Amino acid sequence: MSNMKKPDEATAALLYSADAPSEAQRQRFADFLARTYPDRPLTLEWKRDMRLKGGFRLEVGSDIYDWSLKGRMAQLRSRIDALDERQEDILPLMRQTIEDWRPNVKPEEIGTVLTVGDEIATISGLEDAVYGEVLLFANGIRGMVQELRPHELCCVLFGDSSDIEAGDPVIRTGKVAGVPVGEGFLGRVVDALGSPIDGGDPIQADAFYPVERPAPGIIDRQPVNQPMETGLLAIDALFPIGRGQRELIIGDRQTGKTAVALDTILNQKGKNVVCIYVAIGQKASSVALLAENLRKRGAMDYCIIVSASASDSASLQYIAPYAGCSLGEYFMHQGRDVLIVYDDLSKHAIAYRALSLLLERSPGREAYPGDVFYLHSRLLERSAHLSDEKGGGSMTALPIIETQAGDVSAYIPTNVISITDGQLFLESSLFFAGQRPAVNVGLSVSRVGGDAQTKAMKKAAGAMRLDLAQYREMEVFTQFSSDLDETTKRQLTYGQGLMRLLRQKQYHPLTQHEQVITLVAALAHVLQDIPAEQINACQQEMLAWFGQQDPALCQRIDSTGLLSDDDRQQIIDLARTFVAGYQKKGQ
Repeated sequence: MSNMKKPDEATAALLYSADAPSEAQRQRFADFLARTYPDRPLTLEWKRDMRLKGGFRLEVGSDIYDWSLKGRMAQLRSRIDALDERQEDILPLMRQTIEDWRPNVKPEEIGTVLTVGDEIATISGLEDAVYGEVLLFANGIRGMVQELRPHELCCVLFGDSSDIEAGDPVIRTGKVAGVPVGEGFLGRVVDALGSPIDGGDPIQADAFYPVERPAPGIIDRQPVNQPMETGLLAIDALFPIGRGQRELIIGDRQTGKTAVALDTILNQKGKNVVCIYVAIGQKASSVALLAENLRKRGAMDYCIIVSASASDSASLQYIAPYAGCSLGEYFMHQGRDVLIVYDDLSKHAIAYRALSLLLERSPGREAYPGDVFYLHSRLLERSAHLSDEKGGGSMTALPIIETQAGDVSAYIPTNVISITDGQLFLESSLFFAGQRPAVNVGLSVSRVGGDAQTKAMKKAAGAMRLDLAQYREMEVFTQFSSDLDETTKRQLTYGQGLMRLLRQKQYHPLTQHEQVITLVAALAHVLQDIPAEQINACQQEMLAWFGQQDPALCQRIDSTGLLSDDDRQQIIDLARTFVAGYQKKGQ
């Protein structure tokens, strides 16, 4: 400690430390002041200084008692200098050790809040901080570095910023933003930081993954050639999705986008696929209802829900899909298959736009920042089918985008369409006409195509896409004609029957053999004479009847994924037998 002088006219002793002193410590300081300054009553005032972690500094006027790391080092150095005059042998080694040693908490690792507001804090003094690093504020709130400037940096906050004030200290953690991951997250609902919000027990994490990770390189991938079956005939037959693919679900509000993703999740039951649903900017009640639907149908056992609701901050909504992706990567790197749904990236882009404008970044088209394309591309590129050397796991992404009045040429829709491997376009007019799922077979596409289908599905689907295209063209042409020949009428009836077969109730995904049987029977015109309004009822009865008549055929298709010519002919013959009996029953 420094040599004592007569105190000046100070009436208070200022105690600086990182943590508030306890009552016992306050009493010891009071006793020390009473002994040292018996002729002057002094009050003890504590002030927080994060630079003094593990020590304190006491100031009484011009008298300073420095017991910080720096102060203790200075005292030790002065004592060694005094001992060095005796020329002890061990002193040079001690001197070198002390000169080489650096305390854990460096002054340059502690910054100061300049401004705070709207979940953004501007900080000075952290010259060595890096982009994406987590910073710790005095009240325990965490933030992430988002903007690096010459003499300051900007940080987005993950918590209530009302407790942070200008002048507060900020500490570097040296860690990038990340989330805990592990098997314990299965069946749970968590927030964007990985903390459970379903009222359950704390989750025991197996590892800690950064939210931002480089996407797998080309060498670490293999072709997408295994199906990720949705259980929806309109998708699996016409726009098949493969494991490791990124298939966009796009459409106006209330057209069944989430329903398609939910049915796909339900169809993974018993297939050893981990499903992750990321809810961005949705009502908390909607997320709770979805979780309850999954739980009632026994799907939560293999599901994780990551929720950043509309009431959460824009920073949490921004980080949520990356956190969900990191959870999926944990399972993918273990060689497992993962299905992840981002619902929806439109709200994600809006949250990022809000943060960017608050960070004073230049707005561009539709006020989005210039890097909004990179925002989604670095997320979706992390979905892949890993090579066998990397474990062979996969992560299939189903991002959802909401359009305005069917405008797929808007900024965010065109961005995500160019990133993904295809899109399922859901149309409002089809939805309100009762065609559900309301997939527009003309505008939808899968760039993986038949490579993601089993041989049975590929053979069964046959020329269905061409038949539907001919039906759509003929339907438009015949709107202006009242007199139709018999061939045209049958063609229209056939097309209407196919469209009816593509209708499917929610929460009723079809197995592979059910889809194959339906397609073979329909494309062989076996259901041609069934009235359109009875097609779906006839289909359900026929599939149940097949399960009773030839269970071996159903089992063979499901297990092998193959459809021989004999099996195809067997399906046609049995279907004709059933339809004949169905028509007699209806007469």
